[in-house]
Amino acid sequence: MAKTKPTFRCSACSHEVAKWVGKCPECGAWGTVDEVVVGAGAVGSPGRKAMLPSTAAAPISQIDSKVTRARPTGVSELDRVLGGGVVPGSVVLLSGEPGVGKSTLLLEVAHRWAAQHGEKSLYVTAEESAGQVRLRADRTGAVHDRVYLASESDLSIVLGHVEQVRPTLLVVDSVQTMLAPEVDGVTGGVTQVREVTAALTSLAKTSGIAVLLVGHVTKDGNVAGPRTLEHLVDVVLQFEGDKNSTLRMVRGIKNRFGSADEVGCFELHEDGIACVDDPSGLFLHHRTDSVPGTAVTVAMDGKRPLVGEVQGLTVKTEIPQPRRAVSGLDYNRVAMVLAVLQSRGRVFLGKSDVYAATVGGMRLVEPSADLAIALAIASADSDVPIPPGWVILGEVGLAGEVRKVTGLNRRLAEAERLGFTTALVPPGLAPVRSTMKIHEVSDLRSAIRIAGLRKLRAAVPEEAAG
Repeated sequence: MAKTKPTFRCSACSHEVAKWVGKCPECGAWGTVDEVVVGAGAVGSPGRKAMLPSTAAAPISQIDSKVTRARPTGVSELDRVLGGGVVPGSVVLLSGEPGVGKSTLLLEVAHRWAAQHGEKSLYVTAEESAGQVRLRADRTGAVHDRVYLASESDLSIVLGHVEQVRPTLLVVDSVQTMLAPEVDGVTGGVTQVREVTAALTSLAKTSGIAVLLVGHVTKDGNVAGPRTLEHLVDVVLQFEGDKNSTLRMVRGIKNRFGSADEVGCFELHEDGIACVDDPSGLFLHHRTDSVPGTAVTVAMDGKRPLVGEVQGLTVKTEIPQPRRAVSGLDYNRVAMVLAVLQSRGRVFLGKSDVYAATVGGMRLVEPSADLAIALAIASADSDVPIPPGWVILGEVGLAGEVRKVTGLNRRLAEAERLGFTTALVPPGLAPVRSTMKIHEVSDLRSAIRIAGLRKLRAAVPEEAAG
């Protein structure tokens, strides 16, 4: 027999050490170092014997691709992110903060699956009782005779439920609360989570059942558990949302069956969760007249263009260090835009409190919103509104130049669809069929002039000197 030697390997980064340690010396993760047994002979060594495969390799042209065709879940925004629906035999991991609506969404998926396809779906909850899930189903209208419910945390019993019910869709809420009795370790630990996920993945691949897993997140927003958890599953989705807003977003992080750049939008209500097919209207404040300090831009969230509104406000102050408050924007990015606005655009804000925010809970962090932020603050400082029907796009550099942004034509098409008539964009736009009036600006001062914000208040001498 080949001699074996014990070694210890980190499940997060695969770093190997000679003895067990609580903290991985390579990646710094705690509790991820496990003992593994490595044989003395390496793969391909003379002592290694070849084995006859159970299934012969076949030409790729003869592989049937229909077996991996996606089936719609009935929830249109989730199908968009998944690439058309759930693939039979696939494993989908949905992670998110507590209370964001993961259980509500997956219960709706189980209901739509049973109602649309007429097939059985099994919802396994290890965090709530069956009565609690039934109350949620009554509130959201997700009661159906083909939706089966089990409140169980033992993996072996869950597999027994699967054999009895024989569903085509299995929902497990959550993978961190499931327990494999034959494996050592506490519930939610690295070993347990890995074993439970591996067993459910094997079940999906051998039986063709689509498995949806709920995953907890750490304080950093990452999926809790070993890093191998994300490698085992086929699709990783992140469910995001502000507790002060009803808007929820599902983002694709990994997708073996389609693009991972899609974003799905939902609204969470007391009576359930609803798809938002056109979310741009949520981020705009509809008004009849123009107001100083507002500018409209178009952000790209994955492949999806979203029209949003940026608002700015300046207030004169006597304190030595004026206040800078930001909501929905990157604070460091706004600070840089303010510096460029004063140095290159000659808008002096040294004795003014500046407030910048987005509308509707939208989060704008990409550089394409720089020009809209700058013009919104310049509009507020001059008390002159930006003309109605304008959309503003462009990244602002430290030299005051306006740089190109990605996906400009798609952004303009979305703005035109919502009725905007004029666009302020960086120079060098490729020819595009559009009824909008396009203004190309090369620097910040040109953008201020074209937007009609030349009536800026005269700078105080000591501000200008500073």
